[in-house]
Amino acid sequence: MAFSSYLNLLNTPVNMEEASSSILLVLQNISSFLWGWPLLILLLGTHLYLTIILRFPQRHIFTAIKLYFNRDNASKGDISGFSSLMIALAANIGAGNIIGMGVALAAGGPGAIFWCWITGILGIATRYGEGLLASHYRIKNPNGEMSGGPMYYLEIGLKQKWLGILFALFTAIAAFGIGNLTQGNAAADQLREVFAIPNWITALVLTGLTALVMLGGVKGIAKMCALFVPIMAAVYIIGCIIILSMQHQYVPTAIACIFNSAFTSEAVVGGMLGTAILTALRTGVSRGLFSNEAGMGSAAIASAAAQTKNPVRQALISSSGPFWDTVVICAMTGIVLTTSIIAHPHISHTDGHKLTSLAFGTIPYFGSAILTISLVTFTVSTILGWSYFGEKSLEYLGGIKLITPYRILWVIMVFIGCTSKIDIVWAFADCANALMAAPNLIGLLGLSGILIKQTRYYLWENRLNETAEEDKLQK
Repeated sequence: MAFSSYLNLLNTPVNMEEASSSILLVLQNISSFLWGWPLLILLLGTHLYLTIILRFPQRHIFTAIKLYFNRDNASKGDISGFSSLMIALAANIGAGNIIGMGVALAAGGPGAIFWCWITGILGIATRYGEGLLASHYRIKNPNGEMSGGPMYYLEIGLKQKWLGILFALFTAIAAFGIGNLTQGNAAADQLREVFAIPNWITALVLTGLTALVMLGGVKGIAKMCALFVPIMAAVYIIGCIIILSMQHQYVPTAIACIFNSAFTSEAVVGGMLGTAILTALRTGVSRGLFSNEAGMGSAAIASAAAQTKNPVRQALISSSGPFWDTVVICAMTGIVLTTSIIAHPHISHTDGHKLTSLAFGTIPYFGSAILTISLVTFTVSTILGWSYFGEKSLEYLGGIKLITPYRILWVIMVFIGCTSKIDIVWAFADCANALMAAPNLIGLLGLSGILIKQTRYYLWENRLNETAEEDKLQK
């Protein structure tokens, strides 16, 4: 090619919309590849394997809830076990629960809701394993704070530091997608549509709040999350109950539709098109992971900071996260959306991002307000929870000297997320989730012997109130 041709090529104006569409298509193709059969088998296989070898830890869910109220203040750690759960739930319960379920239904049909729910039930065992290993292999950093998570148990327990580095790197990058840009964007768009609040005003308020809370470190984040999470969950669940009460005659049909669509590609009621079983499975599992993060390993980072007598106590507390996040909230959202589509044929199922808004709009007068309050509080808490996950990942990669620059960048990205169009980031977040999950799942499988040994000693042999000796923690 002649030199003049290169100059002409360089001077050719770039169509940013076309470039953005091309990038989005590439990311969607990568996401489809990453979420193919290999990862689906690895994720669901790990969920099922841990469920079996750990003798169905799901049956201890009420024991886990009781432990919320037993504070292990005398034990080493930065925050209470309940506070660590609130950070994890704050990070988990976000736009993925509200908007994500609509996206899942539009892409994978009602059957995707079933597979998302199954992922949550089986994921309780995986979250238990993550919480146990995070507490078992945690260390103290130079600031005297606890640090732990998959990167540490991959390095210390599995003796595979390169996998720990990969996990921390993927987590640090993914945090800006799943935990920052997408969340701020969802909150700003919802406030603009419902209350006509300009995105830049939301950006200023949310950025300022984030900066203020992050100054307090993990304790400041824990206090804010402990305040936000119960309130936001209660408000949202009340809204779902109101919708289901208004449309109660359609609920049995909706539930049957969800179950039938999970195993058939035939058309279903309410104008919703059937979808291939693999599409429903892939969409539901990926959305379930995006929602409850069981298998992704991020929530384990919060577990490592908890005050706990022994790793199994914290593992039980941590395991209850997917129960609230997916088994309760995501399931209610899915039934609400399916019921609304059946009851109101004018509600289109093809636009997943608007589906939840349309469903809550069926509540007279204040339906949109309930959804907006829920979404905004969900996104604020998610931003705070994920800021801690990203911070600890960067700390692992480069030490505590990176914490301050990271916090500054995080706050800036909150503002950008609120004021930018970021369809690409949603696709990127799906890719990042898969990249995080792979090394973490390898670690869980490789260290399953430790999981059995600790569980047998503390849980199966009724030593749950025994305090572990620090010098034996990592043996």
